[in-house]
Amino acid sequence: MPTTPQPPEPVTPHPPRNLPRPLLTQQWLDLAFVHWAVEPDTVAGLLPEGTVPDVLEGVTYVGLVAFRMRRVGWLRSPGVPYLGTFPETNVRLYSVDALGRRGVVFRSMDAARLVPVLMGRAGFRLPYAWSRMGIRAEDDVITYTSSRRWPGPRGAHSRIVLRKGERIREPTELEHFLTARWGMHNAFFGEVGYLPNDHPGWPLHHARLLTCDENLLEAAGVPAPLGEPVSVLYSPGVPVRLGRPARPAGIPTP
Repeated sequence: MPTTPQPPEPVTPHPPRNLPRPLLTQQWLDLAFVHWAVEPDTVAGLLPEGTVPDVLEGVTYVGLVAFRMRRVGWLRSPGVPYLGTFPETNVRLYSVDALGRRGVVFRSMDAARLVPVLMGRAGFRLPYAWSRMGIRAEDDVITYTSSRRWPGPRGAHSRIVLRKGERIREPTELEHFLTARWGMHNAFFGEVGYLPNDHPGWPLHHARLLTCDENLLEAAGVPAPLGEPVSVLYSPGVPVRLGRPARPAGIPTP
């Protein structure tokens, strides 16, 4: 029987759900958030069945997010210092399901450690790719580089250079919309599921984009052209906990 979609949950700077027993723990550090505005119809076909584009004032977004993953751990373990610590760059879209849960959909996830890539692809059916990557900071200028090794397409790459600015004391509605995402939609073993997360509110900084040379968005199937980014942010990061996947109620297809 079709499910009547519920209104999207409010966008909140703090998680709407408590995760008393997390499945995974990790830290997301030194993040660059680069976002472009797109019409929802242009990316709706890239989302898993059971979700639709999440919109703000009629527009949705595609994000290129580069950061340092640190000490990924299972359950309440302290995390792995080497295999659980690596640079990552992802291409993501914004989604909402029939229960009103807002989330992201990852179109690609480039990471510098092969073992976590294989585990993410096999265990969670995530679009991880093994890439040669680096993050370098010189004063307030941070450079993120990525060049894909496997499974391809070979030559998929990105080079993001930004200058970190002042701390944002009162983030705008758009800045909350792009960063305060408390779950991920993904096809887990043939069914679309929702993987919740929680973490402290983001410490956000203004940032100036000095260089953005990339073709990861094209490789992820995002239609071009996108024009100039509408939002560039930096965050020093947060500790994160991820819960167990939950199957969402599907949105009926017209």
